[in-house]
This record gives sequence, C-alpha cells and structure tokens, in this order.
Amino acid sequence: MKILYGVQGTGNGHITRARAMSVEFDRLGIEVDYVFSGRDKHDYFDMQCFGEFRSFSGLSFAAKDGKVNLLATYRKAQLIQLFRDISALDLSSYDLILTDFEPITAWAAKRQSKPCIGVGHQYAFQHDIPKHKGDVFGAWVMSNFAPVTQGVGVHWHHFDKPILPPIIQHTGQYTTNIAVDDQVLVYLPFENSEEVMECLENVTSHRFRMHCKDIEPGVYGNIEVFPFSRDEFQKNLRECESVLCNAGFELNSEALHLGRRILVKPLQGQIEQLSNVVALERLGLASSTNTLSSDVVSDWLNNAKVVRVCYPNVARGIAEWVSAGAKVPIEELSTDMWQQVSPSNGVYFCKDDIMTAAI
Repeated sequence: MKILYGVQGTGNGHITRARAMSVEFDRLGIEVDYVFSGRDKHDYFDMQCFGEFRSFSGLSFAAKDGKVNLLATYRKAQLIQLFRDISALDLSSYDLILTDFEPITAWAAKRQSKPCIGVGHQYAFQHDIPKHKGDVFGAWVMSNFAPVTQGVGVHWHHFDKPILPPIIQHTGQYTTNIAVDDQVLVYLPFENSEEVMECLENVTSHRFRMHCKDIEPGVYGNIEVFPFSRDEFQKNLRECESVLCNAGFELNSEALHLGRRILVKPLQGQIEQLSNVVALERLGLASSTNTLSSDVVSDWLNNAKVVRVCYPNVARGIAEWVSAGAKVPIEELSTDMWQQVSPSNGVYFCKDDIMTAAI
C-alpha cells in the first residue's frame, strides 16, 4: 500500500498528529509520502520523520492580537497558485489519500475521484457535537475546506458519535509527579507577546516558561522566554503543572493527557477554537477567558482544578485500520478506542498509574 498524506501546516497541532501517525505507519512498513501546506517551507522544524516531504503555500489565516484578520487572510491567500497546485498534483501512483485538513490533497483527490480519508479534529464537527453557534461562514469553511469521502474525527469525548479520542504520540513513559506546581507553560502565538508578558510579570507567585518567536530568548523576572523548539517545548510541558494557551486541539489534548491545569484563550473569529471552548467547559476539562489580565491568571492558578485524561494509542488503531483497507465500520473502531479508557466522575482517566507522554 502506498499513501499520500496531506497535513495542514498552520500551527503545530496537525503536524504533531502526523508525527504520531508516521511512527505507526513506519512500524507497519507502509510507504507514505507527505505533503504540507499553510506556511512558508522555511518555517517548518523537526521534520526528519517525514523524509523528503513536499510543501505548498496552500491556505491559512492571518491573525493579530488574538483575533483572525479577514482582510489580511484574503490578501495572504494565493488562490491562483492554490488552483494550479491542486490541478498539478498527480495521485495516480497512490492507493489512498489521507488528509488532516490539508486542502490541496483533499481537492486533488476529489477532482481525480480518488478515495480520501480525513483524519483530524475538524472532521469531528461533521457530527452533532457541542459547537460555537452564530458563525455560518466559519461553519461553511470548515465543512468545505478539505472535502473527504470519509471523515475520521477526533475529540475529547465521543458525544455518542463515531468519534475517536485524541491522537497522542506514545513515546517514553512519565509519571504525573514530574510537574512542578509553581511552573506554568505559556504558548499564545496569536497574541501580542509584549502584552502577555506585562500580564504575567505581576503574577509573582508563579514562574512562566513562554514560547514565542517575537521576543529575544532569556529570563525576564519571573518569565523565561524560549524560542520555538519541539524538544524544549515538550520538556517544559512535562515539567509545568499548568498550561496557558490558545484553544487549539492538540496542545490541550497533550496537557490533559499529562494531567495539567489549563486556561485557554480562544483565537477570536476562529470557529474551531471557539467550539473547543464550548466542549472544554461542558466537559469540565479546562478554564477559559476572552481577556487576559493578572487577576484572571492568578484566580485560575489559585482555584482551578487539575484534570487528567489519559488516551490510548489512537494512531496505532487508525494505522492498523487503514492497513487493513479501512473496511471495518468507524463505529467499531471508535467503540474499541473508548473502551480502553475508563470513566471516573464523568471524566475519562487511564486504567493504570503509568501515562505515556507526547514527545
């Protein structure tokens, strides 16, 4: 079997899922070619596991100060080049197309009548699950951005639908007591970093490890700034008891898997993140805020609970399902995955005391 796997490169969550999937495809000896789009090819990092991957400009959004900028998004879009890339992508040598919300592979498969399976968080929204209401255009974009013949959605709960648990890379074992209670990981790439630092410097009870690209790395009082680095980021995630981040799916999944206190600030105008807030609050998994202030952060750190949710090796389950021809109904795969997680007080926890961290 030969697979073409398209991955949306905006943010790092889609790439993190693809890393987990690549491990399992390699284990099964399945040949996979990777396509990434959504960011400049020079902005990708730690991509060795994907071999000689191809990259395209694709489509992405532009954001400023915590809000999607529609005008800048339109100006950034290279629609003519997008159509050319879709038309030029030859899929004749592939048995199957996979896409994690990557539009070029998805639309090329549609044009060439090739089977295309969508694996990712966005495909959970094809079901009737908790969602942000009132953004008709955003909902339309999510439904049509990367069309597939079959969607395999992942989410923090199944909501009685054929949805799988989050895809977490299972490499290395850690226990929950590695975290330091006064350490906080901060990852808010769509916010004004200077304003975030001004907010955090007044919360002197804690130390913050902040990853961003627009402030020189170094120690600034109770804040240490780190550049983007997967290894350093995963180290900080394992060592910090609390996580302050946007409402993206993958980082929050990793934080829940490790048992971290979470505060999310959704990217305004982005329907996926706004819907994630609805789900997190309904499930009681995290706190949320639309505005950052020292008081908001202090109240969260002093009063919010720590929730741990440990997920099975979903990447392995999907890879084995694909390698067998994807013939088993997705309902059966969903049931099997969720049966590997035991419920406790309405929240899903691991059956044992050992957890596997995403690194």
